Amino acid sequence: MSRQVTARIAGAFEHPQRKIPGKTVPQVLAEVAYGALADAGLSLSDVDGFFCSEVPGLGSIAMADYLGLTELSYVDVTEGGGASYVMHAGHAAAAVAAGKCRVALLAMAGLPLSGARSGGGERGPDHPYESAYGVTVPAGYALAAQRHMHEFGTTSEQLAEVKVAAAHHAQFNPHAVLRKPVTIADVVESPLISDPLHRLDCCITSDGGAALVIVAEDVARSLPGRTVKILGHGEAIKHSAAGSIDLTCTGAALSGPRAFAEAGLTPRDVDYVSIYDSFTITVLMSLEDLGFCEKGKGGAFVTDGTLRGPDGRLPFNTDGGGLCNNHPDFRGGMVRTVEAVRQLRGEATPEVQVPGARIGLVQAHGGSLGFRTAAATLLLGTEDA
Repeated sequence: MSRQVTARIAGAFEHPQRKIPGKTVPQVLAEVAYGALADAGLSLSDVDGFFCSEVPGLGSIAMADYLGLTELSYVDVTEGGGASYVMHAGHAAAAVAAGKCRVALLAMAGLPLSGARSGGGERGPDHPYESAYGVTVPAGYALAAQRHMHEFGTTSEQLAEVKVAAAHHAQFNPHAVLRKPVTIADVVESPLISDPLHRLDCCITSDGGAALVIVAEDVARSLPGRTVKILGHGEAIKHSAAGSIDLTCTGAALSGPRAFAEAGLTPRDVDYVSIYDSFTITVLMSLEDLGFCEKGKGGAFVTDGTLRGPDGRLPFNTDGGGLCNNHPDFRGGMVRTVEAVRQLRGEATPEVQVPGARIGLVQAHGGSLGFRTAAATLLLGTEDA
């Protein structure tokens, strides 16, 4: 390792429901916060760091009051879209290392299926030039997919391999929204949403939430359960570069090397990956940019069961991911991190638990691959890693 481990994930919790009518976002956020603290063996009175993003009202102020967090010495409300909570994990580790806090609570919730978005949705500077002309989220990702196909010969069938692997995993998850296995033909014969992306290339929408508890090393030693080391973290913003954007790569090309360098690891060391699978193309391009295969070779890399747990070369999203399991508030980084923690603690669903998993990687993106994105990479390890 290039640095001393100073923070560990001690608690992780994912809300079991995927449609939650009759509750508010703060109520669901409180439920997942309580769940993660119980998993860690800690209580609200132990928390002195609070990390959240896009919550109603006065945000962290109102939520700290609502949760009864009276001992806070550090607060972070970084906004990075789907990458926000992987950013928060790195920020929490840094805050713990600096002595700014000792027990950090990261919590998120969203109820888009029940009609309650967590934040205000104020328009950004891009709106008059893009959104107002009908640029949608699927269209932005489809633009990247079209360019990747043009440059490298990637096919719809290769993209479909990502969905097939996610669906294979979801069938073993009793909480997943979509539990039916699918074939490559099912994916490519599903309706086009934005050419070349089909309906089954796109993530689902769900209610839900998740939370993590990140603690200092001495706190971790006092707890009864297994913890997960935070080994490395990297983040980046990849923007539109005034129109000269490279559509064939993601922000992971910047955040990934930073995380690997901090951890003193390489892609060859990784046993399991959680990748925010907003669309199948996001996963394929992330794998290239993280160094698991050469640029342009992602299509070949994902074939032949590479991504399937437990025995594929690189199992990914063994809970079913955003393509099949859940996608609360369009922020997949948090729930992907929870599944990585499960894998490294040996607590994933038995049918997809990766044998001997010691090193896990989480990759999250926020925004659109076709325009601008935030990217965050997190490298995690078991207690003996």
